[in-house]
Amino acid sequence: MPPATERAASEQYFAERPHSASRRRELRFLYRGDILSFETDRGVFASSGLDPGTALLIENLRVGERDRVLDLGCGWGAIGIAAARSAPHGSVLLTDVNRRSVMLARANLRRNAITNAEVRQGSLYEPTEAERFDLIATNPPYHAGRPAVLSILEGAPDHLRPPGRLLLVGKGSQGVRFYQAWLEERWKGGVEVLARGSGYRVLEARWEAEIFQR
Repeated sequence: MPPATERAASEQYFAERPHSASRRRELRFLYRGDILSFETDRGVFASSGLDPGTALLIENLRVGERDRVLDLGCGWGAIGIAAARSAPHGSVLLTDVNRRSVMLARANLRRNAITNAEVRQGSLYEPTEAERFDLIATNPPYHAGRPAVLSILEGAPDHLRPPGRLLLVGKGSQGVRFYQAWLEERWKGGVEVLARGSGYRVLEARWEAEIFQR
């Protein structure tokens, strides 16, 4: 079980209203030739900088220029903003339950002059309404527990238009091999390990109509 301080931090960033005092900081990273600039804050996931799992996912982000993308659990917006840069004729929806994350992600869209994306607040798929996407990308809230992660995997087919893809990252201690096996059993479109690094692996599950088994 994670230490009490780690559990408290994870519960806070997955909460709607984090309790820690705000302490903002700026960071930048290079994405396909562009310098992206961000503001982060305490009480959100990876508040001190881009975590290795998210960085690995972004490095392996394959987005069509007209794709409709969902960044589920967006935090301060790194994945969604990278996706928006890769889909100049598409669009991106960023969602998060954490209100501080939502405010930061909206500010970071403006900071990077992103006009083909929007941010909505809410838990998991609630903010998406009836929309469907070509790609769902997520670094799931593993510390929220297995039921929360499985809710993301189980709900994905209802929010993808075939042939759609689910892209997620995780490491062994987070149970990524369990989730990989879960997807391989149910997503007959195939599951591929796109990348490995620093104990993480990036999974891409492909969904086609009428082949998902609940």
